[in-house]
Amino acid sequence: NKLFMQEAIGAEYGEGFETFRLDGPLKVDVDFLNDRLQEGFLKRIRYAMKPDEAYGLIFSWDDVVANTGALKLNAWKQLALEEGKEIPPEADAQKLMLYASADHVLHKILRWETIESEVDRLKLRLSQIYYDNLPKLRKPMEGLEEWLDAVSTAHIPCAVVSSLDRRNMVDALERIGLKKYFQAIISEEDGMESIAHRFLSAAVKLDRKPSKCVVFEDDPRGITAAHNCTMMAVALIGSHPAYDLGQADLAVGSFNELSVINLRRLFANKGSTFMDRQKQIIEKTPPKRKLTVDTI
Repeated sequence: NKLFMQEAIGAEYGEGFETFRLDGPLKVDVDFLNDRLQEGFLKRIRYAMKPDEAYGLIFSWDDVVANTGALKLNAWKQLALEEGKEIPPEADAQKLMLYASADHVLHKILRWETIESEVDRLKLRLSQIYYDNLPKLRKPMEGLEEWLDAVSTAHIPCAVVSSLDRRNMVDALERIGLKKYFQAIISEEDGMESIAHRFLSAAVKLDRKPSKCVVFEDDPRGITAAHNCTMMAVALIGSHPAYDLGQADLAVGSFNELSVINLRRLFANKGSTFMDRQKQIIEKTPPKRKLTVDTI
């Protein structure tokens, strides 16, 4: 269970994951997918007429599709109540509890003096509390449904990425009324080992090259993973302040600020050197050539 684990970013050096086919294991990495998922002739014609359909959108579940931060914090508070412990009242400490692993929270933030054999029991109970409270989640993030409706009209496929198991993931999406918008779901059963692997798996399920995908994230680590996968990253300001999300290609306060034209602009200047610093070249008028031979 990876609900309260800090997953590795992944794909720092182009490493991927293995999938199995009838002829044996197949190594899948960023370069492989960008090469193999090239559009065929008919798709290139279609995308030339409808360029928006060439994109794939990947949404993180936590604090992007739904506000799960409160659920996680309440799970910690309920666990503390059951164990007769206390949660630090400082906002900074409580924020760290949402993003650090359960082991780190127990030993470094809460400093509960528990024997090692008790740690597994506490982590299991923490996950149980979270799943028990998950049905209380009834609405998506502000503006998300309208945004998904707009990209659905433009026929842009979408995927959602989560550490939840598939059954709970599907149930949660149905409760908040968004399941119909997602063509792919990446869940615990997919067995991905890092954030980047989840994004690559989503690209495969959407049948889109990673370099044509846009990741919607609220965490700087997720933005780094997206860029490691050659994907664009749109940051949702909220869980982290804007200055922590400076590496994103676009940062917004809510989905209400987005339109399909934003996707086109993300890829408008994309190239191998468009981010490189360039010297300004001032063109000078060439001097007039003097004739040294009489041509008349």
